[in-house]
Amino acid sequence: MKSNSSRRAPARVRLPLWAVALLGLGIILLLIGSSVWLYRTVQSTVSSLEVINPDFANSSSNPDAVRTLPAPSSDVSMEETDSEAAPIFSSNAFHKWEGNSRVSILLMGIDQRCEESGPTHTDSMMVLTIDPVGLSAAVLSLPRDLWVEIPDFGVDRINQANYYGEIYEYPGGGQALAVQTVETLLGVPIDYYVAVNFDAFVEVVDLIGGIDIDAPEAIDDPDYPDRCYGFDPFSIEPGEQHLDGESALKYARTRATFGGDVDRAARQQAVILAVREKVFSLNSLPQLIAQAPQLWQTSQENVRTNMTLDEAIQLALLAQDIPRDSIRTAVLDYNYVYNETTPDGRQVLVPVRENIRQLRDQLFAPPAIPTPVIENLPALMAAENARVAVYNGTAEFGLAGATQEYLQSFGIDVVEIGNADTSTYLTSQIITYGSYLNTSRYLTQLMHVPPLNVSSGTNPDGDYDILIIIGNDWRVPSSDQ
Repeated sequence: MKSNSSRRAPARVRLPLWAVALLGLGIILLLIGSSVWLYRTVQSTVSSLEVINPDFANSSSNPDAVRTLPAPSSDVSMEETDSEAAPIFSSNAFHKWEGNSRVSILLMGIDQRCEESGPTHTDSMMVLTIDPVGLSAAVLSLPRDLWVEIPDFGVDRINQANYYGEIYEYPGGGQALAVQTVETLLGVPIDYYVAVNFDAFVEVVDLIGGIDIDAPEAIDDPDYPDRCYGFDPFSIEPGEQHLDGESALKYARTRATFGGDVDRAARQQAVILAVREKVFSLNSLPQLIAQAPQLWQTSQENVRTNMTLDEAIQLALLAQDIPRDSIRTAVLDYNYVYNETTPDGRQVLVPVRENIRQLRDQLFAPPAIPTPVIENLPALMAAENARVAVYNGTAEFGLAGATQEYLQSFGIDVVEIGNADTSTYLTSQIITYGSYLNTSRYLTQLMHVPPLNVSSGTNPDGDYDILIIIGNDWRVPSSDQ
């Protein structure tokens, strides 16, 4: 494992993750509400625009890996010209999302301050998942001190992933390594990422006229950190409050409550929903359209994503159809983590993986496909005499052996165990070589493998009839379960 790097001793400015959602929703809604106007404006000026990267992002050698919005130069006027340059989004952008698969997006807030540049940590992470068929969504907040496996770098705090990816020039940069880290933790694929820098939040909240929140308790934080190395005290009374950009920023960043980071994550999610209500209200559209140049400039300076504008607009059209009651929020609080001190004295949060897996299944899994109830399935399985191999597709040592013992206790004939071709399988797989339908069904029930992860194959590499590849979603149940 590479050594842990410490960049600064003084208190950091915490970039709120909800700034990601706020900025994305604001920009996307602007594009939707003023599609014709913005299309013509951008098309007329795009030939004079220069593509730049925010300072917090690490440039990638792959030009398709990251997309940034174009930056208007200071001498470019927003007037129509006869330029024939291609627009940065197509006419298909305003069609609704056509995919049927669940879409998951990693939202990252970047810890940066005082005009600093270079490798940075993430201070906040959320995973947003959208079900386009069931018209539902969920938001899961991940604590920054979560103690996880960072691929190729060993176990560390989850907020180190972006830093390591940048400083060691990981393929795709810090955002790519952060995505892989979250995929490894949760066992779900992440389709897109959005990383946002600090300054966009205050400006965008002010541009939409502020937000309304219901503060559940009074907060008094005399040590609230400013953007550099000093303090900027913050306080708020309980009840209904209208917050401008600066106040909303402080409300979501402060940790001066009993629950600390857990409370803060809940407030960030409340801010996301308040922003959603504001930007999707009809009264916000005229203001957003009027502030188009400011929003456009803010977005290109502070947002980094692998999502195209076409995709962002289509997802926004999908998101506006999701009822508020169909949006779930969750935080990895102390039901899912516990405090621990590392040998070098760092305070971290250790995942309770079984509890996280259950929460993950509730938030991210598609509706369960009913498994036929077959009487005497164990006997039918035994009659097939299927030989089963178990390969470990995770980084957890000994998991194949523990799984072998578990399955053998149910009469499964596990004849071989070993390691898979990689240790980064997100979900478990069952591959059947031949006609062993009842054994496959029994394994699916015992290991909770989704039906889409069960397939058939030919010519196995060993003397077995069914191959199980263990993914990061599998944990051997305890003896009392």
